[in-house]
Amino acid sequence: MNLSGIVSVSGKPGLWKALAQNKTGFVLESLDAQKTKLIANLSTAKLAALDEITIFGYDDDIKLTDVLARIKESANVPDAKADGPVLRKFFREIAPDHDEEKVYASDMKKVITWYNILKDMPLFNEEPVATEAEAEKPVLKAPATTEKPKPKAVQKKAPIAPKPPVINTPKNPSRAG
Repeated sequence: MNLSGIVSVSGKPGLWKALAQNKTGFVLESLDAQKTKLIANLSTAKLAALDEITIFGYDDDIKLTDVLARIKESANVPDAKADGPVLRKFFREIAPDHDEEKVYASDMKKVITWYNILKDMPLFNEEPVATEAEAEKPVLKAPATTEKPKPKAVQKKAPIAPKPPVINTPKNPSRAG
């Protein structure tokens, strides 16, 4: 699933697609039917990219993309307006390692709402595009060596000599008064 460029804006419902960036923020378009345009100012609005969001877990945090992929494979997705115990039971199935004390019912509702927005979009079924740096970087395997690398010699700096004391002497000793 390719979620690059899809963001959530704090204080705004739904999901947004980043179209362009200007000096003060981003130009966003909503993913709903109205295709509302929004200029999100970076100094006032908080943007969260969906491919970078994680959910609290007991051992490690769980990526949102992994949770959405498990929801996609699941047969019975509850309604986002379902009550807390139903959502908790569903989340135990798709993300059994999530921290139940830190992941609230409102968080689970938000994830299911996001899934319902994304599931019919073509980008939800695409594979993520590798970045240019990853695509150009060749994969090199280091040869296995049994020798330990030699430690580098550390050059010691010469100690700094103390400065001589300044003596106030007259510039012309013959005129000393």
